[in-house]
Amino acid sequence: MTEPFLPFALPEIGEEEIAEVVDTLRSGWVTTGPKTRRFEEDFAAFLGAPGLHAMAVNSATAGLHLALEALGVGPGDEVITTTHTFTATAEVVRYLGADVVLVDIDPATLCIDAAAVERAITPRTKALIPVHYAGLAADMTALLALARRHGLKVVEDAAHALPTTHRGALVGTLDSDATVFSFYANKTITTGEGGMVVTRDAALAQRIKVMRLHGISRDAFDRFTAKVPSWYYEVVAPGFKYNLTDIAAALGLHQLRRAEAFQQRRAELAAAYDEALAGLPLVRPPHAPAGERHAWHLYVVRLADGARIARDAFIEALYGAGIGCSVHYIPLHLQPYWRERYGLRPDQFPHSQHAYESMLSLPLHTRMTAADVQRVARAARAALAA
Repeated sequence: MTEPFLPFALPEIGEEEIAEVVDTLRSGWVTTGPKTRRFEEDFAAFLGAPGLHAMAVNSATAGLHLALEALGVGPGDEVITTTHTFTATAEVVRYLGADVVLVDIDPATLCIDAAAVERAITPRTKALIPVHYAGLAADMTALLALARRHGLKVVEDAAHALPTTHRGALVGTLDSDATVFSFYANKTITTGEGGMVVTRDAALAQRIKVMRLHGISRDAFDRFTAKVPSWYYEVVAPGFKYNLTDIAAALGLHQLRRAEAFQQRRAELAAAYDEALAGLPLVRPPHAPAGERHAWHLYVVRLADGARIARDAFIEALYGAGIGCSVHYIPLHLQPYWRERYGLRPDQFPHSQHAYESMLSLPLHTRMTAADVQRVARAARAALAA
């Protein structure tokens, strides 16, 4: 009998999440309201650092846009980020009329290369967006030191990085200006769509709160729940429609309580992959340094130079065995918009280009079993031996 298809990613939604969503629907408050506020408070408490402000938004893309806007990024500015990311990391810079400067990755970690960042800094450079790739923290010690030296703002793209640590501290509690998390369907915790911006800067937080809902000076929840006439508001800026709904936050409340267990299960599956794939012509993903935590959002392997199969054929063989996989990412320097706007060539980004040509992401989600890992390993071994 044919085995069922093993999806690349699959959220784990429990009865608590379902009950909370039903409670939200029955409450009559389905847009941004009390549960979104609770989710923000719980998220700040989860990170555990004093003075953190957490602002829920409808996507990490929205969060990156809001953070850069609040920091004053605009026309004439440059923002440095890695070519090895999803387009959202860079597109938000263009929303604001600023220019994107792409740099290569460290071939060992696949995270943004601090030395490449330093070489790319110009008098126009306003900000830096490090990406914590696959759940492994970028070298924030080096990057934050660079930012301080050159007077740059830092917004961390932590879409993959809950709960990841750097130098013993959770990503989200470091000394950057803001950090943005994603709760998309395949992330460690999910609200379906959604994200969170965290910052210690009270003024930055206030600007983000205003701009996430049309530039209105008062929170809609406050206006519509007040016990006295409270209809008056002021539009203080041309804002956006980036608020998270209570329906989504209802999922997040319980997903957050399971974040540690989810990460532990992902780490167990990654360790099982490490063992099952040992001896094959594959470069297995880098681990976090001793004492640090990897979120294991992705399990990314690269074909070794001696492998007898090309990456695309390897993916096709896995799909033929009923196993879903993906590629993270097709680098931005290969995408038509970025390539043509900035005249980019693959030889400018040799580490990202080489990684892209040989990499794929294997299934990794908390509903997988040990038998699923062995099944993927068997299929990989057969494809590599063909």
